[in-house]
Amino acid sequence: MSSIQFVDALLADADRDQRADPGPSDDEALDAYSRVVSGVAERVIGSVASLRISRRLPGGRQAQGSGSAAAITPDGFLVTSAHVVEGTDKGRASMADGRELRFEVVGRDALSDLAVIRASGADLEPVSLGNADRLRVGQLVVAVGNPMGLAGSVTAGVVSALGRSFPTSDGRASRLVENVIQTDAALNPGNSGGALVDGRGSMVGVNTAVAGIGLGLAVPINATTRRIIAALMREGRFRRAFIGIAGGSRPLPPRVAQVLDRTAGVEVVQVVDGSPAARAGLRNEDLIIDLDGVAVTDAGDLQRLMVGERIGRPLPLRAFRGGELLELTVVPAELQH
Repeated sequence: MSSIQFVDALLADADRDQRADPGPSDDEALDAYSRVVSGVAERVIGSVASLRISRRLPGGRQAQGSGSAAAITPDGFLVTSAHVVEGTDKGRASMADGRELRFEVVGRDALSDLAVIRASGADLEPVSLGNADRLRVGQLVVAVGNPMGLAGSVTAGVVSALGRSFPTSDGRASRLVENVIQTDAALNPGNSGGALVDGRGSMVGVNTAVAGIGLGLAVPINATTRRIIAALMREGRFRRAFIGIAGGSRPLPPRVAQVLDRTAGVEVVQVVDGSPAARAGLRNEDLIIDLDGVAVTDAGDLQRLMVGERIGRPLPLRAFRGGELLELTVVPAELQH
């Protein structure tokens, strides 16, 4: 058989096979995984906006930036990453339906890397907020955003780790964002501020950073971040308490550990002059056992207690110093940032 006859035979077989079997239907072509991802995309893409931002630079220059945001109310509120809208108070949001909306920054909280913006004249389709505390390693998640300015992009992956943390700073204060979600769903520049959603289409995280090749991070949507978002919507800021120490976890002496039925406390390595901790009488090398009746074993435990409700309230504090258990009272002040 010549090469020409062979090609003719191939084409004839292909034509015959196509007539005999037109191929699977759309439902048959999608496996279970694909059906979940495509279903999530259909529900969420309309809730995610592409942001275009112009930042002011020294010398009167302007720098252009981009990012993503997810609608959380029908009347125009969207959540995004604080670093996306850093250095600006307004911009433009492009919706999946083609609308171009002006937005203003309602509030930013650099220490959680969360921000709330509000689009003008908006009739938005809000995303459903989930609870990242219920996620499991290996669970399917979908990242929806606008990487490289490409609107309505969807990538899928799994939760590759939970309980991660990353440092944030606003130039004066710093803290760790805790319980961060690590995923292998591809994140690229422009994804920041977009939605990380679970298989039911509920938003469980705000995409925030690329941690390395194949690794992305998202700030979790949970009780803590819901409070931050609500405060930004109401007041434009989130209030935090502080007592003015730097410290870290340290094992308790065996005798003290046995009496208190715990293994560690927070060792004070620095006391800020004039701070609430200094006024309470805390010193370097003191070992804090509990604050306001809550046991603390590391700096994260203390950080979680520094909420706005404790500002100005006298709180009992127990600390171990030189073989003695001290009972002090500290009055947290508001963290200025």
